[in-house]
Amino acid sequence: MTEEGTLAYGTNIDVRSAAGPVGAATPTCQLRDVLDRVGDKWSVLVMALLGDGPRRYSELQRGIEGISQRMLTLTLRSLERDGLVVRTVTPSSPPRVDYSLTPVGRTLSTEVGSLIRWAEAHRDYVAQSRLRYDEQ
Repeated sequence: MTEEGTLAYGTNIDVRSAAGPVGAATPTCQLRDVLDRVGDKWSVLVMALLGDGPRRYSELQRGIEGISQRMLTLTLRSLERDGLVVRTVTPSSPPRVDYSLTPVGRTLSTEVGSLIRWAEAHRDYVAQSRLRYDEQ
């Protein structure tokens, strides 16, 4: 953050506008709401899997270690509500349900992919840094 109260890296978001009442519909609160959704660990992992193409619910659950059925359902509903994921039901017995990214979701998936590649490349560094810090 810069001294002027804006984010670094050339953005023009003035975080001082968040000084209003809790829950106020300021631009920063709205931005935080979107970032909370797309920055959530489960959302990131779902978006990464769907970046490879449509998936069934069971494929998503198998592909994300540690996610509960309830959390996957809540995450998919939230992503659908936000317009990032579309749920398609194919009538059959039992009904087939597929999840895929919307066009806007695909643009986010590209960014999520970069984040995941960064995390994979630096996870050992982060783990070692945590150990060093915890030893102090």
